[in-house]
Amino acid sequence: MFEWIEQYTPVTQAFFGTTFTWVVTALGAATVFLTRSVNQKVLDAMLGFAAGVMLAASFWSLLAPAIDMATRQGMTPWVPPAIGFMAGGLFLWGVDKVLPHLHPGLPIEEAEGPQTTWRRATLLVLAITLHNIPEGLAVGVAFGAAAHGIPEASIGGAVALAIGIGLQNFPEGVAVAMPLRREGVSRLKSFWYGQLSAIVEPVAGVLGALFVMSARPALPYALSFAAGAMVYVVVEELVPEAQLSGNADLATNALMVGFTVMMILDVALG
Repeated sequence: MFEWIEQYTPVTQAFFGTTFTWVVTALGAATVFLTRSVNQKVLDAMLGFAAGVMLAASFWSLLAPAIDMATRQGMTPWVPPAIGFMAGGLFLWGVDKVLPHLHPGLPIEEAEGPQTTWRRATLLVLAITLHNIPEGLAVGVAFGAAAHGIPEASIGGAVALAIGIGLQNFPEGVAVAMPLRREGVSRLKSFWYGQLSAIVEPVAGVLGALFVMSARPALPYALSFAAGAMVYVVVEELVPEAQLSGNADLATNALMVGFTVMMILDVALG
């Protein structure tokens, strides 16, 4: 099924996969050419769906293979996943503290990180960019791991992860572009800022693939690191944003759907 992509190097595969996720973000941002706003319930449902996809991907595509790899390499099965998972969360926590950013739906007075005079658009882009670094890294690490011929890591699983990340990137593009459009920013600029938030994914993906290609013993740590960073984003940002407008039940049900979809993708393709 995946012969067409197996002919390429893992770095190229990672680039293709993360370029796909960036394109889907751009499609989400492109909705500003069709409408000036999106119903808040729809947006909250999309954010909940995205959170579910990321949670499922963190376990099925990253943590579970990391545990199996650690066992196969003769390590204590829980040590590399635990270390990598916590390191991923701490990394995102640290970046949150040093990089100014603003979550969608919040006034500029509630921007996080050091005080700055940067514009709202820049702060919004930086917030979503923080989401996208671990996502691109996860896809890159998955393709790099598959290249080692380890049973727990397959091309199919990496493709499933890229598809899942792509699906949940659509609402992220909307979440950046739509608020800017509502504030009077032109359609073109709103789209530009929306897609710009995901341009980091191909960079992170290529770097992730290069790292695991040259350091096989670090694979369980790298997979778990990406999982920890993604879970941190879900709990600290996506879930609160999805429930900010009082649509908690809708967002939670959408999260369940997103988790199920990603689980099916991973099991069916991986």
